[in-house]
Amino acid sequence: MADEKVVIGIDGGGTHTRVMVCDQTGKVLAYVSRGAASLYKDEAAADNVRGAIRSALEQADKSPGEIAGVAAGIAGLDAEEDLIWVRPLTEVPGLNCPQWHVNDAIVAHYGAFLAQPGIIVISGTGSIVLAIAEDGRPVRNYDFRHYAASAARFLAYDAVYETLAGRTDETDESLIAAMLAHWDVSAVSELYAFARDGFEDDRRSRDLRFGRFAPSVTAAAERGSSVARRVCDRAVDQIVVAIELLSPIFAADAVQVSLTGSVATSRYVSRALDERLRECRRKRFAVVPPQFSPAAGAVLLAMTRLGLPIDEAVAARMQEIRPSTC
Repeated sequence: MADEKVVIGIDGGGTHTRVMVCDQTGKVLAYVSRGAASLYKDEAAADNVRGAIRSALEQADKSPGEIAGVAAGIAGLDAEEDLIWVRPLTEVPGLNCPQWHVNDAIVAHYGAFLAQPGIIVISGTGSIVLAIAEDGRPVRNYDFRHYAASAARFLAYDAVYETLAGRTDETDESLIAAMLAHWDVSAVSELYAFARDGFEDDRRSRDLRFGRFAPSVTAAAERGSSVARRVCDRAVDQIVVAIELLSPIFAADAVQVSLTGSVATSRYVSRALDERLRECRRKRFAVVPPQFSPAAGAVLLAMTRLGLPIDEAVAARMQEIRPSTC
């Protein structure tokens, strides 16, 4: 029966693919996490996404024929031509329902604000700032050819470069120790020699290794490391520029901002962003927690496209899985 069909929401990021299955009343039936969904980050992206869909359907005890619609937010989907590699990600045998593929920032925004006006800052494996104003049209910092280099790998690269350039002091001792351990060397001179040869030849594996070091950078900033704070403050400054760049599209003077991603939600960066945005004069910005996870946002997007009602009861059922667990 039609009312027994379910919807699938996919949050396909550069590190993880998260698939949520809900019934048409918003009850969460399954939630599965797998590897990256972006072909730019993982050659096995299609296997990751399809495997996550199959596992989620098995967990929900549903078949592909019982799916009413799929909404997928995919990192790296930035132009029409990207659909060539994006559409095959959700090609699971028997899955013949309507499917909507959008950039992962769209589903993150939808989850955070339920498609109401606001700005979503995504900074983790990748970085993007997306605004949806009163007219409902999404506008990204990318549209201005602006990029806030605040993704995890950039923080790590910058911290390493600052260290190799000798721009350290006594506050950076624990950061340096973590850095040497991460690259399995015993001295900064050894890391310098490794860096002089270009680190690793394969860009994917090199970026992945640097990205994994980012939590050490944000944690060191919290502890007072001069290098880590300079690096994080530069990232914060670029994010603030992106937010202020997008702010004129809003008619209202007050604009809500929500943060997602491992860098943006780290203690040091999130606090610094909140403080910097309070100082802005162009608009009155307020940092607010997301209402739902990006995966739940994808489900809500699918429900909207299918014409299903989204009311307080639906929201209450979906709140059973909070953003922090998705």
